[in-house]
Amino acid sequence: MPRPRCERCARPLEHCLCALIPSLHSRTQVLILQHPSEVRHALNTASLLALGLQNAELWVGEQFEQLAAYLAQPGYRSYLLFPGEAAQPLTAVRQEADQMPVRLVVPDGTWRKARKLLYLNPLLANLPRVTLPPGQQSRYRLRKAPMEGSLSTIEAVTAALQLLEPEQSFAALLQPFDALIEGQIRAMGAHTFARNHSNKT
Repeated sequence: MPRPRCERCARPLEHCLCALIPSLHSRTQVLILQHPSEVRHALNTASLLALGLQNAELWVGEQFEQLAAYLAQPGYRSYLLFPGEAAQPLTAVRQEADQMPVRLVVPDGTWRKARKLLYLNPLLANLPRVTLPPGQQSRYRLRKAPMEGSLSTIEAVTAALQLLEPEQSFAALLQPFDALIEGQIRAMGAHTFARNHSNKT
């Protein structure tokens, strides 16, 4: 029989993270487009992000018919947070963010699944791309990063928010993420973790 789960954070009740999830406001609006394969992933960081940030939405799917209407809503300048040759550093739009709040659209999934979301939703290709500065270090100790600077969704958005709104701290968004990682490490045992993950970034 499956263990009872928290209806809010979807974790087993004995490992509920709700007490650690903040309720932060941001000028920046965040739209997370999550590939369906991520929904039941044990380390679903996008859901934690959406719960902790008031001005965030999480959509699950592969094609999003409502995207055009969403992007047409006034009051924000929209950007796609995703690396690529045409991507400009997020710091380059920092001054623009002072004039008009930024809307970040963030694909969530493996690199292959995230690229599929871009392919299936051509509107995303029309958005200017932004990327984080180099040298970002992930706290996601349970997997080997596919490339230097790779971050989980919650880490990437937290870093982006901190760059766009440096007057506010968004560190609390990472508290449930850190607890989730620590819980996974305890569950596998220190010896197993040290053998399989201690040298991974």
